Amino acid sequence: MKSTQYYPVLMTDRVAETARFYETHFRFIRQFDSNWYVHLQSAEDASVNLAVLDRDHATIPVVARGQQASGLLLNFEVDDVDAEYQRAVAQGLPMLLALRDEDFGQRHFIVQDPNGVMIDVIQPIPPSEDFLRQYAEGAATGGAA
Repeated sequence: MKSTQYYPVLMTDRVAETARFYETHFRFIRQFDSNWYVHLQSAEDASVNLAVLDRDHATIPVVARGQQASGLLLNFEVDDVDAEYQRAVAQGLPMLLALRDEDFGQRHFIVQDPNGVMIDVIQPIPPSEDFLRQYAEGAATGGAA
């Protein structure tokens, strides 16, 4: 299968609130807006997209209707995680994990959206020697796990 685009769709009962959260805190802009679906695109990178869908909408198969986005971790790689962390703290985002370095090659912090979806804001850093051996050849270019 050759994908032409890939993006997560968050099912929620808070479509407007969730869309506003990503616009306000993660610089997304609306590309499509209805009361049941909002398609968001990064203001900084058109290839980064996210959608928000009413969990009870008829387009969702009956077996999955009414479910809420959960057990999900969205990763956003950034150039300056320290600046993003300071901005997140200043905005009062629910901080689940304070800024820290990981031996596997990330400097990151984790916040939470209105649905409980975790958002991991990451800057790749060089991994420790132990973790470097676990990467495929050429994959650890400052890199994320």
